[in-house]
Amino acid sequence: MKSSLFFDFTVDKETKTIYVKREFAGPLQLVWDCWTKPELTDQWWAPKPYRAVTKSMDFREGGVWLYAMISPENEYHWCRADFKKIEPLKSYSVLDAFCNEQGEVNTSFPRSFWTNAFYEDQNKTMVHVEIKYDNLEDLEKIISMGFKEGFTMGLGNLDELIEKLTA
Repeated sequence: MKSSLFFDFTVDKETKTIYVKREFAGPLQLVWDCWTKPELTDQWWAPKPYRAVTKSMDFREGGVWLYAMISPENEYHWCRADFKKIEPLKSYSVLDAFCNEQGEVNTSFPRSFWTNAFYEDQNKTMVHVEIKYDNLEDLEKIISMGFKEGFTMGLGNLDELIEKLTA
C-alpha cells in the first residue's frame, strides 16, 4: 500500500461488523470497475500467493458472482456473492458465502453481508466497506481465519493494479 493513502480497519464486536475505509490513487470509474468487472477483480481479489478466478459474474441485483481463490497447491476455495442492491458508481451490497463449485452454500461457515460505498475526491477514490454478521461467533470465526491480513493484502494488490492501469 502506498503509505500516503488512507486505510482504517475496525472490528466492532458490539454491532458484529467490520468497517474498512481505504483510499485508492485512481478515479472513481476505474476503482468501481476493479471491484465489479471479473477480468479486473480476478487480478487483485485474492491475497498472494493465492489467485482469484471467476467462474461466472452476473453483476445485477439478484445476480451472483461465483469465484474461487486458488492456493499455490492448486486447492480451490469456492465463494459466492449474491448481489442485493446496486447503485452504479456509488455502492453495492452482497451476501457472501463459502460454497462448492456449483455455488451451493457451505453452512458450516458464516455468511457475510457486505456494503461497499465509493466516493471520489480529486482523482482519488475512497471505498467504505461494511461487513455485517448475524452473531459475534461468526465475526470472530472470520477474523480468526485471517480475514484482516488477507483482505489487506488484496487491497494492496488493487493498489498495484490501479498503478499499472493508470501508468
